[in-house]
Amino acid sequence: MKPLGIDESDARESTRRSPANYPVLRLGFRPFYLLGAAFAAVGAPLWIARYFGWMDILPNINLNWHMHEMVFGFVLAIIVGFLYTAGRNWTGLWTPRGMPLAALCGVWLSGRIAMLLAGPAVAASVDLLFIPCAAWPLYRVLKQSGNKRNLLLVGLLGLLACANAVFHAAQLGWIDISAMRAIQAAILIIVVIETVIGGRMIPGFTANAVPDSRPIVRVMRDRIALGLVGLASVGWLCGFPPLLAAALASAAACAQLARLAGWKPQRTVHHPILWILHLSYAWIPFGFFLMALAAFGIVSSSTVFHALAIGSTAGLIIGMITRTALGHTGRPLRAGRNETAMYLLVQAGAAARLGANIAPFGLRNGALMLAALCWSAAFILYLVVYMPYLIRPRLDGRDG
Repeated sequence: MKPLGIDESDARESTRRSPANYPVLRLGFRPFYLLGAAFAAVGAPLWIARYFGWMDILPNINLNWHMHEMVFGFVLAIIVGFLYTAGRNWTGLWTPRGMPLAALCGVWLSGRIAMLLAGPAVAASVDLLFIPCAAWPLYRVLKQSGNKRNLLLVGLLGLLACANAVFHAAQLGWIDISAMRAIQAAILIIVVIETVIGGRMIPGFTANAVPDSRPIVRVMRDRIALGLVGLASVGWLCGFPPLLAAALASAAACAQLARLAGWKPQRTVHHPILWILHLSYAWIPFGFFLMALAAFGIVSSSTVFHALAIGSTAGLIIGMITRTALGHTGRPLRAGRNETAMYLLVQAGAAARLGANIAPFGLRNGALMLAALCWSAAFILYLVVYMPYLIRPRLDGRDG
């Protein structure tokens, strides 16, 4: 055997100590799924505790904090982790890993700490750093590989950054716009992201797992659905006349429902890892039907946006962070009892939260508590089951 020289030994030792070799920093989904799930698990109880007056030691925790952090804290962490992982697959190039990935996680975490403890100006300056810092590496690998198709997603991250800036400007009193309107805009941008990515992945996953399902994908129908979602969103945010806003929202709902029907959701009932995606996507047309009612004041805007944010976004998140974590750690793409429990808990939490909006006052608090418990239990269970997967190397020995 050839003896190792000093240089060779040092090189191997350096490689072994390299942060890129830490399993949790090998690909974006690993740290960001863990951070997002942990934040989701504690964020809802913190808000509920403050809502019921049980915790007054953190004055920054208020309704605006709750709305902002669930979107720009929890959801954004998962989106970035997912896009970094998908970006690696799309381009064959490495998205941030090792120390750059750790640094981005640090920027995200600094934003959460600042939003919790700092004054509005400091919180804004720290929180606003994350999206540009996260979007730039994704843009670079897409541009370098010539992957123009997915540059739209970088543009949507840019719109989220704009919505975040509007939120902070409203908080600081620099502009006369409701901070809640900025959060609604962010949720609708995320629905657009779900519409784009869901249309690419859900029918494909269904066809692969249920070969005789034959999902139907029509490019023109997909474009119409995406366009109507955009128009309905603009109509809501710009305060179009109720009849026009309701017509656009109803049209978007019908287009999304037709799209989903073509993907054959009924063929997935025996596959939890699939039905959670179909069921969660179904909340999008339901949310836009609610938006049509809200345009006439029949239901509240809170009902609309909790349907979209919990039922659709959180439902798709729990479905994707289990699926991608299994696939990218070399495990079979099967949902067992733990995964099914997570899926049902998120959906139960969505139903309870909407129920709180229509329940008599005496039942509202109980429904809110139930929603928060279901929500936190789902993400705590995710951490218990998936943390060992995410902090250890892939079972198949591959990188990533």
